[in-house]
Amino acid sequence: MRVSLAQVKYRTADFAYNYNSIVSVAETVDTDLLIFPQVGLEDIGGKDMVYDERCNAEQSDLYKKLAEKHFPFAILVGDVLIKDGEISLSVDGFYEVCGEKVFVADFYNDEVECDLYVLAKNRYFTMNSYEEFVNSIQSKTKFVYVSAIGIADCDVYAGGSFAKNACGVPVLLMPMCEKLTQNVDFENTVNFEAPVMEQQVLDVTTFALKEYCACTGLKKVVLGLSGGIDSALTAALAVKAIGADKVLGVLMPSMFSSEGSVTDSLELAQNLGIETVKEPITPLFDAFMKDRERLHDLAEENLQARLRALILMFYSNREGRLLLSTGNKSESSMGFGTLYGDLAGGFNMICDLTKTNVYKLSNYINKDGEIIPQAIINKAPSAELHPNQKDQDRLPEYAVLDDIIEMYVEQNLPQEEIYKKYDKSLVDETIKKIYRMQFKRHQGCLGVRLTERSFCKGVDMPVVQRYY
Repeated sequence: MRVSLAQVKYRTADFAYNYNSIVSVAETVDTDLLIFPQVGLEDIGGKDMVYDERCNAEQSDLYKKLAEKHFPFAILVGDVLIKDGEISLSVDGFYEVCGEKVFVADFYNDEVECDLYVLAKNRYFTMNSYEEFVNSIQSKTKFVYVSAIGIADCDVYAGGSFAKNACGVPVLLMPMCEKLTQNVDFENTVNFEAPVMEQQVLDVTTFALKEYCACTGLKKVVLGLSGGIDSALTAALAVKAIGADKVLGVLMPSMFSSEGSVTDSLELAQNLGIETVKEPITPLFDAFMKDRERLHDLAEENLQARLRALILMFYSNREGRLLLSTGNKSESSMGFGTLYGDLAGGFNMICDLTKTNVYKLSNYINKDGEIIPQAIINKAPSAELHPNQKDQDRLPEYAVLDDIIEMYVEQNLPQEEIYKKYDKSLVDETIKKIYRMQFKRHQGCLGVRLTERSFCKGVDMPVVQRYY
């Protein structure tokens, strides 16, 4: 039996788009069994749309329209078999195709006896999991895994479909975030080597922004360029995703901004080829504070951040641009951001990257030549809301902070385990802040999930609690 694997793009509840994604492939292949990813509402981010009767009717019509095409081969769309103009949904997962026993499921069970095992599940991307997942399949029969590419709010279905022979050896490996259809040759073994993690994250985050813009109809973005690493990385990712001509960087220096915050931002913009505008916030700040006492307190710091948000939202509204927020996971954990200020935005590409990973990805982007100016990478992180401010004035060193965040939030380790590595008072204070800053994260914008336990999804902390 000739088997073909179609890694296609789906969009949530876009039934016409999904139908065309399937048909455009099916009309070009010569095979016996063509396997597509799941396309059901619940499988591609439909959430409560699964209770919408009209959506369910259109979902059923999609399968009917596919059956009406009478393709000269069998088609599996997830666990739905379309063959000879008929639609079949097996109760036990078994189908017969070309005299062979095909088993379809959304999990792997090595005790199932069949000729071909099809694992059909749109698996959302998380860092450091793909290689482990591929290696975990020790197939005893011919095996294929198929996943769509697409976004479901914060989740990114990145593809990475693959096939193995009955000895558990890979025979086909598909790239991430690419539409591709390939015939499966179970006699042709291949070497498995997952892309480096930075390349995976680069592919996934840029794919996510591109898809978000395509699905929402937004064609341009805007972000503030502070001269810091987070906005620099976000700008570089945005350019790779949608092109330099669609990215606007806004420089908004204040009386506390260093000269480098402007010059480094301009150098970054020149390297990326993006347009910039300069909108100093000092006149706005001075006008507001004219008849008010200057206390140099948190209220004045937050006022600066919110004035910047006003300017960015003006450009967003006036020019129809998506505002990109630029906060990272370390800052989000500690509440190091201003509500309705630098937390304002419609989409965040780096919200699930700790500061340590922000630097890793930035250096990776620069591996073939300087795109993000080295001066930005080298400088000490600062919000520049008061003279000589540095992040480490209020936060532990990022290497330590990020390790605690990863252990507690991402790995879900008990505090006693973290005490073995770090001072108890530091660990307790960090965890207390993570809980107490949930009210800010609750109001944050949509972002790209990159870990199993992301603040976007997977971590669900109460805002109102008295334990921490």
